[in-house]
Amino acid sequence: MALLLLSLGLDLVCAQDFNPRRIVQRNYDVSKVSGTWYSISMAADNRKRIEEDGDLRIFIESIQVVEDGGLKLSFHFMLHAECTNVAMVCGKTGKNGEYTINYLGENSLRILEADYQRYVILHMQSSRNRTASQVLALYGRFPELKSSFLDRFDKACKSHGLGPEKIIRFSNQDPCYARSRYPSRPSGA
Repeated sequence: MALLLLSLGLDLVCAQDFNPRRIVQRNYDVSKVSGTWYSISMAADNRKRIEEDGDLRIFIESIQVVEDGGLKLSFHFMLHAECTNVAMVCGKTGKNGEYTINYLGENSLRILEADYQRYVILHMQSSRNRTASQVLALYGRFPELKSSFLDRFDKACKSHGLGPEKIIRFSNQDPCYARSRYPSRPSGA
């Protein structure tokens, strides 16, 4: 029994090894993005939008491909000190990996890169009250990711003009985590 548990634990650790050959940056198979995800990190040029009580401080639960090829994002956020669950559908555009979102104005969502079994980085451009802003999000298949994935996200942020002061790490910060519909979430070493 102990050997089985050790083997299972090693499988989880090895499953998180960073492998650049698995990274997809175009010609996405969005069906492989479907499933459970965890919010790992976010960055925004207007950091207030992703800080506590920010309108874009969300904790992803899942991404599903809908019938017309769009994406359904299921997430939660805090509203008046209560966990609020939301499901939002992103409309498919004519470009692979790009979507539109009607949330507090016109927004676009684009997959920057993915290793379908480990992480995905999304880029959102938002226009609210005639002010444009951008947000990058790192979602993982595990509640925590190794530093190699965080470094990869930091580089993506830097390439979009977002320095370290614009990044927030979400490890163990999800206020709804214990109350979520996933009572025993797996850990990922």
